[in-house]
Amino acid sequence: MKKIFLFDALREAIDEEMQKNKSVFVVGEDIGHYGGSYKVTKDLNTKYGDLRILDTPIAENSFMGMAIGAAMTGLRPIVEGMNMSFLLLAFNQISNNAGMLRYTSGGNFKIPLVIRGPGGIGKQLGAEHSQCLEAYFQSIPGLKIVACSTPYNAKGLLKSAIRDENPVILFEHVLLYNLKDYIPDKEYFLPLDKAELVRKGKDITIVTYSRMRYHVMQAVKILVNDGYDPDIIDLISLKPIDIKSIVNSLKRTHYLMIVEECMRTGGIAAEIIAQINDNYFNFLDAPIKRLSSQDIPTPYNGNLEKAMIVNPEEIVNAVKVLLF
Repeated sequence: MKKIFLFDALREAIDEEMQKNKSVFVVGEDIGHYGGSYKVTKDLNTKYGDLRILDTPIAENSFMGMAIGAAMTGLRPIVEGMNMSFLLLAFNQISNNAGMLRYTSGGNFKIPLVIRGPGGIGKQLGAEHSQCLEAYFQSIPGLKIVACSTPYNAKGLLKSAIRDENPVILFEHVLLYNLKDYIPDKEYFLPLDKAELVRKGKDITIVTYSRMRYHVMQAVKILVNDGYDPDIIDLISLKPIDIKSIVNSLKRTHYLMIVEECMRTGGIAAEIIAQINDNYFNFLDAPIKRLSSQDIPTPYNGNLEKAMIVNPEEIVNAVKVLLF
């Protein structure tokens, strides 16, 4: 085992896959000589050259289209979005091309494409740089979507995504890159469709993902001290949602809370609530509780920004109200 930063875990995944397969390459803005905004590709250009660590102009729709075309011909591109919000400029390519071409070509083309980069609400980055876009992309057919939350799952998920034959979006949170933890020395892969049971309990199921995992775990310390025993699930896979893991927990607890950073309207929680209410309503002893960010552009002001995001105290209070 070794203890490394999350951004280094991602870098290791890319490096290992590029060594093993010459068809893997990375494309994006400032990823080469600069090493990427969060240093995920630092020094890789000196090892693999400027054609496999390919710096691009500021033209997301163009280099996304180029990467999709490369994937169609048998290459395995990794597209880094300097900020995931900027990839809205390539939404047409991601939706109408990456998501659909395998289907609309009758299976003649595969799209082994990885789209990854920083997202989520940082610290006073402003509205356009502080968006949670997972719900934007969730409705696109043909995509797989995962959100890493630890150095361990960041590396394992990225390696699996690179080897997958379908387009995969990996969401990395801008405030988790400097998170440090242990990962195995040996090579490993993680499934792209499974949630992680972070803590097993019996009183309530709390489902979360990405940075909110840590807000939930801060709340858990208080809840356990007050006599509560929560079950904690890190979704990881946002499309498809591992509903079976949630239901297996719900069979034990009969109470469900979802904590997310994305917007309340049309968010990941909304989809989970719909699926549970449609198919597993009888397991519930109370309505599902949802804690989400407010439906407003993220304020630049630090206090206002903090106020719009779910915090551990809110989680603790919501659990106590739900289980009262």
